[in-house]
Amino acid sequence: MPQLEHIEAIEKRLWTAADTLRANSNYASNEYFMPVMGLVFLRYAYSRFLAIKDGIEAGLPTRGGKKRDLTKEDFSQKSAIFLRPEAQFDYLVSLRDEEDRAKAIIGAMKSIETDYVSLKGVLPKEDYQELDNAVLGQLLRILNPEELKRVSGDVFGRIYEYFLTQFAGQKAHDDGEFFTPVSLVSFIAHVVDPKRGIVLDPACGSGGMFVQSARTVEEHGQSPAERLTFYGLEKNATTIRLAKMNLAVHGLEGNIQKAITYYEDPHHLLGKADAVMANPPFNVDEIDAGKMKSDPRLPFGLPGTNKRGKVSNGNYVWISFFYSYLNRRGRAGFVMSSQASSAGNEEAKVRQKLVETGDVDVMVAIRSNFFYTRTVPCELWFLDRDKPAEHRDKVLMIDARNVFRKVTRKIYDFSPEQEKNLLSIVWLYRGETDKYLALLAEYCRRTLEEAEACFAPPTDGGQDAEPLPEFIAAMDQLSAAMKPFLNTPAAEAALAAQISELDAARQELPSAANDFRKATANHRAAWKKPPATNAELKKVVERLAELADSSRDLVHQADLCYKLAGRLIASCEKECKAKENEKWVRRDINHASKAAKEARETAVAQLKQVRYFWKQAHWLTERFPDAKLRDVAGLVKLVDRAEIAANDWSLTPGRYVGVAPEEADADFDFEETIQDIHLELAGLDAEAVQLAAVIQRNFLELGI
Repeated sequence: MPQLEHIEAIEKRLWTAADTLRANSNYASNEYFMPVMGLVFLRYAYSRFLAIKDGIEAGLPTRGGKKRDLTKEDFSQKSAIFLRPEAQFDYLVSLRDEEDRAKAIIGAMKSIETDYVSLKGVLPKEDYQELDNAVLGQLLRILNPEELKRVSGDVFGRIYEYFLTQFAGQKAHDDGEFFTPVSLVSFIAHVVDPKRGIVLDPACGSGGMFVQSARTVEEHGQSPAERLTFYGLEKNATTIRLAKMNLAVHGLEGNIQKAITYYEDPHHLLGKADAVMANPPFNVDEIDAGKMKSDPRLPFGLPGTNKRGKVSNGNYVWISFFYSYLNRRGRAGFVMSSQASSAGNEEAKVRQKLVETGDVDVMVAIRSNFFYTRTVPCELWFLDRDKPAEHRDKVLMIDARNVFRKVTRKIYDFSPEQEKNLLSIVWLYRGETDKYLALLAEYCRRTLEEAEACFAPPTDGGQDAEPLPEFIAAMDQLSAAMKPFLNTPAAEAALAAQISELDAARQELPSAANDFRKATANHRAAWKKPPATNAELKKVVERLAELADSSRDLVHQADLCYKLAGRLIASCEKECKAKENEKWVRRDINHASKAAKEARETAVAQLKQVRYFWKQAHWLTERFPDAKLRDVAGLVKLVDRAEIAANDWSLTPGRYVGVAPEEADADFDFEETIQDIHLELAGLDAEAVQLAAVIQRNFLELGI
């Protein structure tokens, strides 16, 4: 299993264990929230501590044969937290049941706050006194599995974000609004692409914009701590703690102030920010207009007010704020209610003034259900105070409502590849063709690597496996387990057609797999000198279509083999009463069938990856064949100011890009679709049961 998939499996397992413990302990999500996040923070700090401790000790000077003690300064230089012995996670895990774990955890948190002023009063402490000692012991053990000691990279940074995601889904704090989905934050950060200077989030929530901004800098091989300075505003004190912990867990620091941004500006960053990124509350209608009349952060004036002296809708207050904070070369990216881009009356006047500055850069429409707390669609706005002259009177409109991945029945996001594909449109718009070509080459390379991985173990530290050969071997073993009974006269007479059909499918599969292996080797040989130009890469994509089609065909063949075997087993037991025959060793057959099922799932998943990455490359070349931006119906259009003015200054992408032509889905998977429907129905059934229980309980409380 590749490293990323391994981490995903770990974080899901950790969350499931922690949440199951909560469910069985009668704690509400809001009671469990901060203590758990605090322990995840501690575990991450310990992971970073161990990762660099030996290296630091090796470099310490020696006096009289002894090395000096480790200090906070040694670790600060490595973006890590120094932990005293009482704050180290192994010590906390080792505590016996008769010892006071809450007291020990509080002591650990206090020792960290003593050494790090920026975390003073931030880490949870008293919260632990509310949890049972046994529950704390289980939580500590859950967050300290052996497998975490064998993974590398920013694992606990990912786990921290994953836990935030799950708690947001439960509305454990601030109704879940503290958290912006990672895929949207990542997209915003990559479009804004801050390289140095001040990064401001005036509605910073749990600090996701800062973390993703730091990652974009790291992708350029730079240190975010050296190049970026983070400033945030947040009205909720608990959310500020989350944000500071989130920054610390990623080796970052930021100046985050408690403030109601509508009326307060404690950082005084008007016209000073290099980047502004935010996900503000939508459609707020209780802002006191009287307090804002002379606010310099409203360069286009107040949007409409109602009879009570309140701003009718706060969306354009936020948009004006974001614009005003930018310096002359600054960029902004933010999430906004979809109704803002076409709102009328006074809001339309503000929007017109904004468009007339020439600084509106990119608009992206996002479908509904990307948020845990909002089901409505939204849009991503991007401003650029330093747009090139040829783009001053234009806005790039992207309609991404048909680009999504289904995470759960209720939640969607972008896959990493979908995010990159949308980013590639922005790259072409900005003339960054090299990034587009690099992405296209990456997809071609991944297609080849995934094809090779069907036959050989991956090279990135995953589990040893040869998915396709192992499935073929598993089918052979299943066939061998059934053979003694199938060779009996009764079985041969009754099941000859089914036996023949399975044998034919089994013989065809190795031959097809061998052809696929040879084709993969040929394509790899042709890849020895990776293509560099768009024309060369397009030819590679065209040639790799052979592998993509073959992988799809092999999926169908693998499925057919397994289904035929399953049907034959059922026929043996039902029609020929195989269970009553001594040559039918049910235990061996069940074991072989289970092994074949697991091998099939692994092989099919790997084969699908081949076509998946080829489809990403094909998506790019089909829409942008010349590696240049062009209008694509239903997806993208570069719109000039005259057209925007003719459309009531609307910035709604769907109004300009048109409707995409319908495409036949050659990869439609009926079985997978039925499984999705089944899961959705199961989820609805579970919700119905829960709702019925709540209604019944309410009736009982009312004495009805």
